[in-house]
Amino acid sequence: MDRARRRGAALLFAVAAAAYVGDRLTKVWAESRLAEAPIELIDGVLTLRFTTNSGGAFSIGGSTPWIFVTASVVVIGIIVVTSFRHTSLWSAAAVGLILGGALGNLTDRAIRGEAFRGRVVDFIDVHVWPIFNLADTAIVIGAAVLAFGSFLDGRDAHAQADADRDAEADAEAPDAR
Repeated sequence: MDRARRRGAALLFAVAAAAYVGDRLTKVWAESRLAEAPIELIDGVLTLRFTTNSGGAFSIGGSTPWIFVTASVVVIGIIVVTSFRHTSLWSAAAVGLILGGALGNLTDRAIRGEAFRGRVVDFIDVHVWPIFNLADTAIVIGAAVLAFGSFLDGRDAHAQADADRDAEADAEAPDAR
């Protein structure tokens, strides 16, 4: 295995660990500190407020948590199995954020109820969006970075293909002297 793949996997797992630990610590803090009263950071804009959610994004699917558990396990498995394929550091970091976030929310489901039916702790309230947590943030940022990076890679690939085509044309053109 080459060095770039080892470096990519190391970064992926380091970012995943940081996202996971950050998520767990903030959820423990939120449950202990925010259960009695929320903290208004920016009046009407940003409040730290403890709540739990049995569903997924926007509280959808609250009666079917197994869907989210299954999706999380599949995503985690795919990421772990393919972890040594990342040679791009940005993609390794992005996938690490997704892995850390998925593990964070899966941990909530595992420890906060029987048979992975636990509720996920949410506490970041921006008043115009459903309340969310650090794991959700890591997943969304990771997906956005992955999408943006893929777009840039596509542009780079097109530019390289154009340069290769121009070089071929120059090599095949008769010498005009």
